[in-house]
Amino acid sequence: MTERKTRANPLFLREEDIRQGIELLFFAYRDFTKGPDNMLADFGFGRAHHRVIYFVGRHPGMTVSDLLNILQITKQSLSRVLKQLVEEGFISQTQGEIDRRQRLLNLTTKGQDLERKLSEEQRERIANAYRKAGAEAVDGFRKVMMGITEEKDHFSGDGS
Repeated sequence: MTERKTRANPLFLREEDIRQGIELLFFAYRDFTKGPDNMLADFGFGRAHHRVIYFVGRHPGMTVSDLLNILQITKQSLSRVLKQLVEEGFISQTQGEIDRRQRLLNLTTKGQDLERKLSEEQRERIANAYRKAGAEAVDGFRKVMMGITEEKDHFSGDGS
């Protein structure tokens, strides 16, 4: 593992700095998902289940189509995960009022409890990192993350 620098180099586009950024993303994701992965394993669930639970919790009443667009997975993959979450009582599906072909997704009380437990450590990890880094660094982090992600996945900042 390469030594981590603490201060930004004015030549931040050097290969070594970019490689360190890649490594930090890998390590951050590993550490960010470790706790939830252990909890999910108790249910026989994986990260796909976590993503479904998270986004349905963030957007109650979302359609299956909306969830497919967010997750960028196949209908077949989502179907397997969603079926398990519905059968085990974590997610409820209701028919759309305007378009009866739509399936609207919501977390059940059991699903809300699991989402809260899965996200608790992650929220604390993010909050601690933000606190240590300060407002300017948090703004810079958001800019970097938004630069990495596709524009369609950018949020307005108001929680939507």
